[in-house]
Amino acid sequence: MAKAASSSTGFTFPNGGLLPKEEMLEVGRKRKSMVIGIPREDHTTESRVALTPEAVEILINNGHELIIENEAGKGANYANTDYSEKGARIIREKAEVYQADIILKIAPPGTEEIKMMKSQQVLISSLQLTSQCKEFIETMIRKKITAICFERIKDENNYYPVTRSMSCIAGNTAVLIAAEYLSNQRGGKGVMLGGITGITPTEVIILGAGTAAEYAVRAAMGLGAFVKVFDRSVHRLTRLQNNLGMRLHTSVFHQRVIKKALKSADVLIGAIHLSEKGPRYYVTEDMVKGMKKGSVIVDLSIDQGGCVETSELKSQTDPVFTKHGVVHYCVPNVTSRVARTASIAISNVFLPIMLNLGDSGGLNAMLKEDQGFRHGVYIYNGILTNEYIGKVFNLPSKDIDLLMAAF
Repeated sequence: MAKAASSSTGFTFPNGGLLPKEEMLEVGRKRKSMVIGIPREDHTTESRVALTPEAVEILINNGHELIIENEAGKGANYANTDYSEKGARIIREKAEVYQADIILKIAPPGTEEIKMMKSQQVLISSLQLTSQCKEFIETMIRKKITAICFERIKDENNYYPVTRSMSCIAGNTAVLIAAEYLSNQRGGKGVMLGGITGITPTEVIILGAGTAAEYAVRAAMGLGAFVKVFDRSVHRLTRLQNNLGMRLHTSVFHQRVIKKALKSADVLIGAIHLSEKGPRYYVTEDMVKGMKKGSVIVDLSIDQGGCVETSELKSQTDPVFTKHGVVHYCVPNVTSRVARTASIAISNVFLPIMLNLGDSGGLNAMLKEDQGFRHGVYIYNGILTNEYIGKVFNLPSKDIDLLMAAF
């Protein structure tokens, strides 16, 4: 039998014939099975859970293992059996949950929880920088943990999906809270938030024109209230009106205009993002003194220090106080009041992220190809990658994009 000739052109010549040689194709990415741990939230104001039982079932069907601490979903009215019936393992020891490859939780871990974590672990949680100390960051750096703040994760449209969904819920909930504290049952004036024929509608002032403000406007106007919106930016006010598809009373911030509007207001909702360039308070104590007795302030900006001078940080167990005859509701994490809804919204964001993480072949591969996910990283393998955090705590930081180029 004649021996086949070969050629450098990529063809073989068996018995003088001409056939193409086999092409060596790139080997596809290898999927990675992950062990995901969901600890119970110990913070008194946190009732949400990172994944719903339905999301857990999908992850398990995709080859991943879910370890869930006993009663982790209780605050959102999910029982242990809701998770175990979907294939998750229920663990009573918190330390055992913290041995998973990836820790997925809502509130940032406490000091004792960080001690339970193992070296080079992945943590996905909120950051809540205003309540953190330098030791919190340094401990995770020493353990070479990769920490990802879910509020900073971006989607394909360059939006922050978790922040956006929580803002939608917070805006709606703020109006319902205000309605509750205007009622007789909460010691209010007995005024219905909204309006009916023949009765002057309640007046609602909203500071800000972002997502939370937009949904607060929708809820208040849906109930029939007369709404006025104030913001620093004409562009944001225009965008708000375009999103609503209707004209409403809007104004940029002017001290005299706000002070006059507050004198007749029944409700003030602070839903503005506080920045270093803006004023410390948008509503002064003098303005609060001029408000009607029994009116209600809901300060959604309290997690940033509050946009009303009389605001004081409160908790879910002791949520309100009265100052100058005005009821103040200043509780951070308003979405925990509706923990079930908030948990489903968060889970809807986390599920595709976890699936993509496994399909990518691991964390490094995901970080390299997904810039939005990479944007949430503030510590990578023990290296601080967030410049702002570095400035706050006087710690050295490096650019995550440069680190990814090196790996």
